[in-house]
Amino acid sequence: MRVMVIGSGGREHALAWKIAQSRLVSDVICVPGNGGMEGDYECLKADISDLPSLADIAASHRIDLVVVGPEAPLVEGIADVFWEKGIAVFGPSKQAAILEGSKYFAKELMMQNNIPTGRAKMFDSYGDAKQYIESLEPPIVVKADGLAAGKGVTVAQTRDEALKALEKCMAEKVFGASGDRVLVEEFLSGEEVSILTLSDGKNVVHMVPSQDHKRAYDGDAGPNTGGMGAYSPVPALTEEMEKDIQSRIMEATINAMAIRGNPYTGVLYGGLILTDEGLKVLEFNVRFGDPEAQAVLPRLESDLLEALIMGVEGRLAECRLSWSPRFCVCVVVASGGYPEIYETGFPISGLKAASSDSNVLIFHAGTKREDGKIFTAGGRVLNVVGLGSDFEEARGIAYEAVKMINFEGMHYRTDIGYRALLALQE
Repeated sequence: MRVMVIGSGGREHALAWKIAQSRLVSDVICVPGNGGMEGDYECLKADISDLPSLADIAASHRIDLVVVGPEAPLVEGIADVFWEKGIAVFGPSKQAAILEGSKYFAKELMMQNNIPTGRAKMFDSYGDAKQYIESLEPPIVVKADGLAAGKGVTVAQTRDEALKALEKCMAEKVFGASGDRVLVEEFLSGEEVSILTLSDGKNVVHMVPSQDHKRAYDGDAGPNTGGMGAYSPVPALTEEMEKDIQSRIMEATINAMAIRGNPYTGVLYGGLILTDEGLKVLEFNVRFGDPEAQAVLPRLESDLLEALIMGVEGRLAECRLSWSPRFCVCVVVASGGYPEIYETGFPISGLKAASSDSNVLIFHAGTKREDGKIFTAGGRVLNVVGLGSDFEEARGIAYEAVKMINFEGMHYRTDIGYRALLALQE
């Protein structure tokens, strides 16, 4: 079977790596891929926003299944375009991908179906939103309605910070049309957790939970990023809580989409928070999380491709996933200055030494390959993953590998998993 993985980040590298292990696969082709993926798979350079051309490329390469990593092509309707050409896609239709494409839609769906979430108001008028924010006590959460590469959410500790976030979205148009409307939400406090659920539109299969670290700096300081690290499993999450998430949130959302006439096929990401009032949804994403996938997929013992095929064919009721009891910690190594202004094009050293341990995996993200050498080419550059029999061992392995890697301006958080360490010490 010939499989195409669309995207160029650490998530896509992890997906290609896991799919390539399947007994069903003959070839894995990545579009456009990155410096690390080029070393292992055939990579085709193409504009992933040009959906008709992508479909033509897939048809000419006799692709049997397409797995889409990033959210933008899904929200733009890549699944619809490919299916029209008879090419199977594991991913939601454009109508279903609105769950991530519009935070307002997702919030409305949750409120109408008693899916627990925070209170929020939507505004398409800058003046009205400004007036409302001025009436609130901080912390205040300001969200761009549309896609913003994980950077459209501001948790403002002061009213002035919230107003600046609003101005950034609606006046300065930093996120383009995605900031034409904003949600102003109540601040929710507690442990965050991510759940990935495979769906064929009716049946679901849940993956193990993970926890992301969104802020740029240690101690959850600094601006939001696409994610600076993740780990799995999550000690703060009990078995009872996990079952509650599966039934009351993830399955309830899939059912609500089906009732609306927009059946959801693909992976649904639930970004949740464990508050004093119970579990609540912060956001839904319509794809594998990044870097959550890099912390979850290494623990998967089952054939991922087989599960994805069952999802496309409506047979997930037959699917049973098995998981390793090992702990997995993923540390994101980023360019200096990320998520703001940063420079690229620096040579990366130490990759071979860092990956010499069999308990280490390195998934590339913002890298490029030139003359056999690897250079930085993005904000989040590498995902360094450590596997261990317990959390501390996995964390230690990941950070020891990170210390062997070097490039100019290299930046990473040194406290990935600090919440898990605290939970295990209690």
